[in-house]
Amino acid sequence: MMRVSASFLNSKNPPLDLEKLNDTDVDFIHVDIMDGKFVKNKTMPFREMKNIYKYTDKRLDVHLMVRNPEKYIPLYAELNTEYITFHVELEDKIEENLELIKKYGIKSGLAISPNTPVKELVPYLPLLDIILVMSVEPGMGGQEFIDDTMDRLAELRVLLKEYNSHAIINVDGGVNRMTRSRCDYSDMVVAGSYIINGDNFQERIDSLR
Repeated sequence: MMRVSASFLNSKNPPLDLEKLNDTDVDFIHVDIMDGKFVKNKTMPFREMKNIYKYTDKRLDVHLMVRNPEKYIPLYAELNTEYITFHVELEDKIEENLELIKKYGIKSGLAISPNTPVKELVPYLPLLDIILVMSVEPGMGGQEFIDDTMDRLAELRVLLKEYNSHAIINVDGGVNRMTRSRCDYSDMVVAGSYIINGDNFQERIDSLR
């Protein structure tokens, strides 16, 4: 069964939507962190984000779209975090930051943008628990699913087998009931607008399983 991670990036009322998500069987809450440097947009600071525990006791799936992951990893390691991913496109201190995540007893991952070849992940596969395949350009919610993502997922699945990697594949961006079938090579999907814009969160989550 497909695991589902719910994003509240586009929520107009995060506390209410997080409480509603907490009443569902969603597997994780996807937390998008943007610094305004790696991507144009910026999300709320950690001093506000850390209050997430007041509204949900779901495990967190943290996606760092930031220039300096080492500044954020220790902060988000304090929360109820299962995964922390940052972008392979950074090219600097990647192994060091993956090791830092693991030092906190958290599962480590890399995110990969639509135009980056999946083979860029190969050097880091031994350190990866999860790979976040972006099916939209990172930095903004509500975008449409990029069609060739399915081919990239298939290519990545072959790569993982070839290198005997046990990392799971997560897909993020434009996932809904219609695009879910294009994510069959993944283990998990992130959905934001599709879930929180629905009247019944659980029904929307069920449609992605």
